[in-house]
Amino acid sequence: MANNIDKFKKDLESLIARGDSLVMAMRISVATPEQVKDFKQELGDKADAYFKSLPKFETAYQAWYSESLSLLRQILPDRLDDFVRHYEKPKGRRDITQTNYTIEDYLQGTVVKRMGEVVVGQRAAVNRFEQQCAIVEAATSRFDSSLYDIRNIVHADLMDSEISTAKELNKHKFVRAAGAVAGVVLERHLREVCQNRSILPGKKNPTISDFNESLKSNDVIGVPDWRFIQHLADIRNLCDHSKDPEPTQPQVQDLIVGVDKIIKTVF
Repeated sequence: MANNIDKFKKDLESLIARGDSLVMAMRISVATPEQVKDFKQELGDKADAYFKSLPKFETAYQAWYSESLSLLRQILPDRLDDFVRHYEKPKGRRDITQTNYTIEDYLQGTVVKRMGEVVVGQRAAVNRFEQQCAIVEAATSRFDSSLYDIRNIVHADLMDSEISTAKELNKHKFVRAAGAVAGVVLERHLREVCQNRSILPGKKNPTISDFNESLKSNDVIGVPDWRFIQHLADIRNLCDHSKDPEPTQPQVQDLIVGVDKIIKTVF
């Protein structure tokens, strides 16, 4: 558990440092020639080396964004929607303004002009990205706060270990056992999600299908995920019951891969 927490801290430190470099790269990309000249004068002899060291925002940002999403899901899930909102274009947006211009607009080079004058341009996205960096940096306080609940990290670490066990069992053709282990991981994860959201099914001994229904009826998952989880539950049932047809190795492999996907995308 301690090693896992240390890994999260190290990953977070890397994201913060890369975010700082990306902020500078973004600011320079939207700066006027006069502003760039002034900045180079401030740096003096170090200016050329510093500018060369900065990443290209358009390519480096996507990796930073994906890694930040993954980390925030584990460490700071309550800020995840805010983080995404700064990147994605608002649904149903009719006009592009300073307040709704996003990083996605910046990456697409969107510029709004009226009468030949720029009304909204890429400069508007700088504050959006600075807010994303602030959200990522805020995650550091979770490690030091007495209110920080490490159950999610322990939970994720345990499930990853069990998924690895299921893969090994299936590789060595212990098909039913592999499917049973993967099924337990799926059921435990869905129970945890329902419990965290206070939507546990009313049954005394709920199954994967019961948890799945509860998640769908409470709009935690959509129909595609609901169908996918039900499909995984069907394969799990083949493994748990000594009946024909026998589960196949490819079926159980699909189950393992599917469970690994669900535990990383359904929270």
